[in-house]
Amino acid sequence: MPRIFPTDWKTQLKIFEMFGCKYKRKEGSHHVLTCPNAKRAVVIPEYDEIDVEIIKNNMRTANMSRQEYFELLEKI
Repeated sequence: MPRIFPTDWKTQLKIFEMFGCKYKRKEGSHHVLTCPNAKRAVVIPEYDEIDVEIIKNNMRTANMSRQEYFELLEKI
């Protein structure tokens, strides 16, 4: 399985929306999405380069596997 690399916030927003998360609101420079079967909201900051740890935490929150992440990343 390839490494997860930092990406910009627009790419992350597209990936999580394609996964089934719904855009809820924007608070300052952070986008808040709700995901089905998630215990809390997924928060995507408006950074040019989102750190890998933030991406992994959002994946864990949304119950997204690495394989699903890379499949969605290829579609963009």
